[in-house]
Amino acid sequence: MNRLTLYTTLGCHLCERLEAMLSALHYGEYRLEKIEISEDEALMARYGARIPVLVDAAGDELDMGFEPPRLAAWLAERHWLDEAAWRRLGAQFEPHGQARDERERTNQRPSGRRYLG
Repeated sequence: MNRLTLYTTLGCHLCERLEAMLSALHYGEYRLEKIEISEDEALMARYGARIPVLVDAAGDELDMGFEPPRLAAWLAERHWLDEAAWRRLGAQFEPHGQARDERERTNQRPSGRRYLG
């Protein structure tokens, strides 16, 4: 079982998002210890502007783990990524395929109007 620490604070919606994605993307069992930073000045100074911060047992930190590609890459480095779950979830975070690429090349808005870019 993997042991992880999440530096968080009450009402942190990004922390909640990270937790939800972690439960979807982590392969196998893990234990998540949540550390409330608002109760400790040193933790506030270290993590206040960076939360959520996810830390593995070796002390390696992940800032902005609420961004799915960042979390997936961090988990993959540790061989903890559920590849099938990432394929399903990751598709939602890719640019909208050919249509977006084509719009960028032709400088078109989604409505089809051209603009100077």
